[in-house]
Amino acid sequence: MRSGGMGGKRKIRVGVILGGRSGEHEVSLVSAQSVMNAMDKTKYEVIPIAITKEGRWIAGGDPVAALKGLPAEDTHHTALLGDPTQRGLVPQDAMEAVERAAPVELDVVFPVLHGPYGEDGTVQGLLELADIPYVGAGVLGSALGMDKAAMKDVFKAHGLPIVRYRVYKRLELDRNQKQVEDEIERELGYPCFVKPANLGSSVGVSKVHDRAELGPALLLAASYDRKIVVEQGINAREIECSVLGNDEPEASVLGEIIPCNEFYDYNAKYIDGRSELVIPAPLPDDLAQRIRQLAIQAFLAVDCAGMARVDFLLDRDTLDVYVNEVNTIPGFTAISMYPKLWEASGLPYPALIDRLIELALERHEEKRRTRTSYTPKAKE
Repeated sequence: MRSGGMGGKRKIRVGVILGGRSGEHEVSLVSAQSVMNAMDKTKYEVIPIAITKEGRWIAGGDPVAALKGLPAEDTHHTALLGDPTQRGLVPQDAMEAVERAAPVELDVVFPVLHGPYGEDGTVQGLLELADIPYVGAGVLGSALGMDKAAMKDVFKAHGLPIVRYRVYKRLELDRNQKQVEDEIERELGYPCFVKPANLGSSVGVSKVHDRAELGPALLLAASYDRKIVVEQGINAREIECSVLGNDEPEASVLGEIIPCNEFYDYNAKYIDGRSELVIPAPLPDDLAQRIRQLAIQAFLAVDCAGMARVDFLLDRDTLDVYVNEVNTIPGFTAISMYPKLWEASGLPYPALIDRLIELALERHEEKRRTRTSYTPKAKE
């Protein structure tokens, strides 16, 4: 932390990025507002950074209000340069005079972005170029956590248990949708789940019971992404585990989702308000411990850092456990599963935010140990 005015240490300046070019834009606003409200204002100077649905960056004043179309004085369009000599937000109208623009320097960034262009490694790559510490997974972990198809390939390579699945490109549907549907019926059967590969919050996800539902479900998923993941449906309980740490992560107690709808879709998560979160999940100790170990293995397999929520399917009939997915920027309101699981594990919400910022700074210091130049030895 750099020293500021009055001869003392200034607060840690945290840029909280919210909004984004994603179908989960509104979910991000709720999570980010909760994070900012919980930050200790005696310790942190919070700099909200909003990204509109069109991809423009806004800072200053009240950018959250600006995103909602409300009056917001002193907000301005801004940009984060991929330039480590600046490490700050630059007013867009001053891009040609960066040195004179007095960029708002950031000590650490907390991305609270869900979905593409935020949770998928794109913003993380920009922060890497700018050499700014940030909360959460890096470029690779974020990209794998976003892409369900690549994630499942990695899980399979690491020997983690997953349900049977198939991956299709939008082009395959355009060329021969009947052939795709025939293969799904033959290889996976019903029920099955059809999902866009790169999206969260169950946006574009369908549970398919028969052939009549399959075609529309495939087209819906394909409208959100060029890759579609189709998974075998099982009679499952939905178990979740929060993971925290960098190279030596820890797992929380487990929670169980009891959806108010047939499955935990967008309405069940955010609209209806009747789904139950059971913490701790009622499971035998040995089974709970196995799931917690699998959560850590999944976290490490996709090279996560900082935080992730790992979701599981527990077969009601056989008690077989399957890793479903890793969420690298899970929902982060005070009543979201990720912080609630840590609260039940003894880590309250404000302390969790403190720990995530500490992990971001620790990881950044660790990366600075890596050599970035090479001088060949002179020939003798």
